Amino acid sequence: MIVRTLDEITDTERDVKTPNWRSKRIVLAGDGVGFSVHETVLEAGTVNDFWYANHIEAVFITEGEGELYDKDNDVTYRLAPGSIYVLSGNEKHQVRPKTQMRTVCVFNPPVTGREVHDENGVYPLITEPTVATTTASGKAETQKEAS
Repeated sequence: MIVRTLDEITDTERDVKTPNWRSKRIVLAGDGVGFSVHETVLEAGTVNDFWYANHIEAVFITEGEGELYDKDNDVTYRLAPGSIYVLSGNEKHQVRPKTQMRTVCVFNPPVTGREVHDENGVYPLITEPTVATTTASGKAETQKEAS
C-alpha cells in the first residue's frame, strides 16, 4: 500500500516547477503500480503545448477554467471543474488556462519523474526496472531493481 500527501512531495525531486506550471508527481513508475499520478497546477494566461507521443494521459480538472485545443483535429474544448480529457490517440494539444487550473493527471505507461518535455512537448519513454518479491507472509511486493 502506498499513502502519500502533497505536503510530503512539496519541494522534493517529485515537485517539478516551470514558469507555466507546477507538477507534483505523487505516484511514479518506481512505485511499481503500472501508472503515474500527478497534481499539476497551470498558471492563468499561459499557453502550454504538449504531445505525449509515448504515453496515454487522462486529465481531470478540479479547479479553474480554460481551454484545450486539439491541434491534430483543430477543435477547442472548454475546461472547468469536473471536466476530464483523455489523450487516447497521443494527440498534439495545447492547454490555455483562463484562470489558475488545478488538475489530476494519470499517465500510462507511468513516468519516472526524470522526463523533460522536448522541443515538441514530448516526454521520452523512460522505463523504471522493477523486481517482484514476496514477503515472509507470502504477500507480493514490487521494488526498484538495484543498479
